Amino acid sequence: MTERTADGDDESLAETFWAVAGRLRRQARESLAPWDVTPSQSRALGVLARHGELRPGTIAEHLRIAPRSATEVVDDLQARGLVERRPDPADRRATLVALTEEGNRVSAAIRAARRAEADRFFGHLDDADRDQLARILRTLLG
Repeated sequence: MTERTADGDDESLAETFWAVAGRLRRQARESLAPWDVTPSQSRALGVLARHGELRPGTIAEHLRIAPRSATEVVDDLQARGLVERRPDPADRRATLVALTEEGNRVSAAIRAARRAEADRFFGHLDDADRDQLARILRTLLG
């Protein structure tokens, strides 16, 4: 039986949600191990793969992190040869960040690994349950 607090929250539901979220985070970290990238670096690679070359500030906006943190992520990815900085032809004071050939390869491999991991994680749900879960999560995101 679930217990509701005085304000109506279902503690068991919240606990289950956080347990699932924690399991997803652990599996995501494990799925990134072959490429030795952090979740933030992986997300930055994904943003660049989807949007093409971007200014570091725009990457920060997509990742919802401080510009200084985005610079650190880009620095780490550049040191690994996964991204490169280029002058912005529209504003020579600005810099664009783009995936290198290796960055494209790693980004595609990470996407494939994450898709496979998601299929394993959610695989025991039938299509109707998956659709309902997706709808509920989108609702919670507001």
